Amino acid sequence: MLNIDKYKVKIEELKSKQSLKDIDFKTTKDIVPRQDIIGQDRAVQAIEFGLKMKKKGYNIYVAGVSGLGRTSYTHELIKKHSKIKENLKDWLYVNNFKNTNEPTALCFDAGQGKVFKKDIDDITEKLKSEIPKIFNSKEYEYHSRILMSELEENIQKIIEELNTFAKPHGFKFEVTERGLMSIPMKEDGTLMQEDELGKLTAIEVRKLREDGLKLNQESKEYINRIKACEDNYKSKSYDLDKNVGKGLVGFYEQYLLNKYGKYEKAQIYINDLCEDIIDNISKFKTENEEAQPNPMALLGMMSPKNEEKLMNKYKVNLFIDNSEYEDCKIIIENNPTYYNLAGSIDYKNEIGALTTSFMEIKPGSLHKANGGYLIINVKDLLSNAFSWDCLKRSLKTEKITIESLNKQLGYLVASTIKPEPIDLDVKVILVGDSYYYSLLYAYEEDFRNLFKIMADFDIEIDKNKENIYKTVQLIANKCNEEKLKHFDKLAVEKLIDYSTRISDSKDKLTARFNKIVDIIYEADAVSEEQNLYITSEDVQKAINQRIYRSNKYEEKLNEMFKDGTLLIDIEGEKVGQINGLAVMGSGEYSFGKPSKITASTYKGRSGVINIEREIKQSGSIHDKGVLILSGYLGARYGKEKPISMTTSITFEQNYSGVDGDSASSTELYAIISSIANIPIKQSIAVTGSVSQKGEIQPIGGINQKIEGFFDVCKIKGFTGNQGIMMPIQNVKNLLLKDEVVEAVKEGKFNIYAISSIEEGLEIITGKKINEIDKVVNDTLEKFRKMDKDDEKKKDKNDDEKDVK
Repeated sequence: MLNIDKYKVKIEELKSKQSLKDIDFKTTKDIVPRQDIIGQDRAVQAIEFGLKMKKKGYNIYVAGVSGLGRTSYTHELIKKHSKIKENLKDWLYVNNFKNTNEPTALCFDAGQGKVFKKDIDDITEKLKSEIPKIFNSKEYEYHSRILMSELEENIQKIIEELNTFAKPHGFKFEVTERGLMSIPMKEDGTLMQEDELGKLTAIEVRKLREDGLKLNQESKEYINRIKACEDNYKSKSYDLDKNVGKGLVGFYEQYLLNKYGKYEKAQIYINDLCEDIIDNISKFKTENEEAQPNPMALLGMMSPKNEEKLMNKYKVNLFIDNSEYEDCKIIIENNPTYYNLAGSIDYKNEIGALTTSFMEIKPGSLHKANGGYLIINVKDLLSNAFSWDCLKRSLKTEKITIESLNKQLGYLVASTIKPEPIDLDVKVILVGDSYYYSLLYAYEEDFRNLFKIMADFDIEIDKNKENIYKTVQLIANKCNEEKLKHFDKLAVEKLIDYSTRISDSKDKLTARFNKIVDIIYEADAVSEEQNLYITSEDVQKAINQRIYRSNKYEEKLNEMFKDGTLLIDIEGEKVGQINGLAVMGSGEYSFGKPSKITASTYKGRSGVINIEREIKQSGSIHDKGVLILSGYLGARYGKEKPISMTTSITFEQNYSGVDGDSASSTELYAIISSIANIPIKQSIAVTGSVSQKGEIQPIGGINQKIEGFFDVCKIKGFTGNQGIMMPIQNVKNLLLKDEVVEAVKEGKFNIYAISSIEEGLEIITGKKINEIDKVVNDTLEKFRKMDKDDEKKKDKNDDEKDVK
């Protein structure tokens, strides 16, 4: 009689040991709270190194699954290691007086941009009110009157000369409301009146017109001299205005140059601004008259006043203002579209036409984070067209260019402006998983050069005393932050067990602290009001309710096992039939369920036929596992003679895909049972991968698989013989529910751990391996003889056919 008890897992190995016995506290209220990264030393070191590196290309990619706190932890690390704002600059866009379609970007120290804008606005407002006063002064009127008198005198002389020339032609020139006009003269030298012109005959009128036209052509020289006098007057008036304005504008110009002398581009702008004001000084002379009533205003299509248009070009667009930032600047861009990154140019509708100006330039997150840090989720970045190209180009050129995508996409657009690019000095942190990192690293050469630092957050951390205590501190901190009830020691122990269960290892804690936070919130919600602290019962209730919200599919399957819709045997013995264990899932909740696996063996040469593979319901990993079975069978039973047999295997009542190799050992047991015609105990379900050498290899989801079969045995009724057989390497992963542990203690349920196929065969058949091998070899030898006999008959029949 075989002794299989030696393979049973010890009771103390079915759960993790107490974690808090060496930590002295009654509730988390007694714990000093903290908010820090636990057990992520490698990732933290990488981020800290990346933050220190100021060279081009040392941007950071933070990798890890969602829920690890990658973004928040990175944010905290930046705040911790970057406390200065010396790199922050204010940026302004101003009018380019030489080319208005290309606005100029000005850079100032943080806080100076707002001051500069106020100074420019104040000075232009002062000039708007002070310039008219200068032009109303007596001194200006005196010089202006001199110029006017000079003009009138010169024009009068020319007109006298012109009349001397016109008199023999019977005409005289006079200045009228319609300008300089030639008027016919009578014989007595007096001017002909309009009523007298009406009495002339047609012939006389025609003659006057011809004489007048001839005179006008001959007197062009005098007219040109008058125009020259007017042009000279305008030029002198313009020079007078400029000279008068220079004094006042020059005063403010010097004030600005003295104040902002260290900014070279600002000096150039101040000079251009003052020069433009002087060039347009006449427009400041008097207050513009109120616009006449315009019927278009009723339709909301009134164009801006001339004064507004004039003053708009002297405004300052405070593009980026960092005056309120005391520490480093950290921007988290949650929607990294092209325009949200690179900035945009807005348009206004004026009388049906789209117009824009440098005042409509809006910043993007690259501008806002300039001089600081920009955090972007890589999935969101790659989901938006042109965003990655925009970021890549900006980091390569170290400049931010605001451009419209419309032309690139082939759309018709209104004329636009082209703002001057802004110098970029930013550390970009991309947050994503390892898949996107590998994808970008493999297919995007620029990514390798621009993101040289990779900080990889682990999904689990070591379960040592230090990390356990830090976890307790985080729980205490969360209770304080959210004003929740504090947890008593047993409740914290339950949370630690839950964290260990999620990590799927007794020696680990999950790094996905958000899952623990969810239970903290939910335990507080279900706790009775009269309870001062949250208890372990509250935590367990929260966990149970969380499972209940997601386990409808699991309960439906259990009902099908109960009513016999899903066929399964958990008692007796059968040939070529075994219970395998699989993990199913719906969302984040996963559970284990048994599945009947059968094998049928008959003579032939096809080897192992995987029915799921034949109907294309099998994944590549499962196919690999089945092919490994052929390798094991060949190595064990076919070294000296070929194996002549065909075996078909399948998962019964399975109508969906099958993947993974965790059932490969189970399938091998079914095949050997089918070949040897040796029955298998149906009370033992099996899981584990197998190598070609017959070694049992570890698998995932061991706790869910054991508990799934346990639930079915509970439904069908315990006999004391039921249990599961698992890889010995998975003992460290056992974190079973209390109910399962109690059943094992009471002898209702058994858990066996093995390391080889040979051990497993002995447990599920009750026979020694040499007995099994003998039967298998005898059966295969019989198949070989039958195969040879068939070949002889075939050869004999072929010979007879040749004779005929």
